[in-house]
Amino acid sequence: MTVEENVKAILKELGNTKLVCVTKTVDVQKINEAIKAGATIIGENKVQEYEEKRDDLLPCEKHLIGHLQSNKVKKAIQLFDVIQSVDSLKLIQDIDKKARAVNKIQKVFLQVNIGNESQKFGFAENSIAQVLTEVPALKNVHVRGLMCIPPFESPEETRSYFRRMKALFDELQQKNQENIAIRELSMGMSGDYKVAIEEGATMVRIGSSIFGDRKY
Repeated sequence: MTVEENVKAILKELGNTKLVCVTKTVDVQKINEAIKAGATIIGENKVQEYEEKRDDLLPCEKHLIGHLQSNKVKKAIQLFDVIQSVDSLKLIQDIDKKARAVNKIQKVFLQVNIGNESQKFGFAENSIAQVLTEVPALKNVHVRGLMCIPPFESPEETRSYFRRMKALFDELQQKNQENIAIRELSMGMSGDYKVAIEEGATMVRIGSSIFGDRKY
């Protein structure tokens, strides 16, 4: 199937769940095919890679979904509508400071290390509520959602992680806090997005099912 066919089929399947097209290593022509087919959000893993593509891309919403290094924060604020991969209080404070310097309110998601894996970035599941008590003091960031990358297991084995994320999401939504509006739950990728949707994802990040296997 073509990129266009893949996007249209997936959008039909997703219903109200939002699609983020993961465009790591994907060339501009294919990304634009996806946008023309109805994809409205792209997700890049690296600041520099998106910067090299941006001038040739059709209009769309841009999300950073890969780990953000401190020396790339200023550039990320300039380039991305949403930073999904905020994984430390220090990082969110730095984003606030640099966003304030350019008079921008930066939308962010908090990345949760739901599998408590040492090799992955993200907040501990039980620390999110405490982290959010620090956020109202930061006037140039707006926490809009949660994001996770569960352990690499079979789709059915990821279900329990997605279920825990949904429980955390629901708990936070019930708390009305200044400058916080947890509206999105970004979880699920090409291999497990169907399970993620069943467990309450509002947004899924899909790459290979649209563009084919990555070539590194």
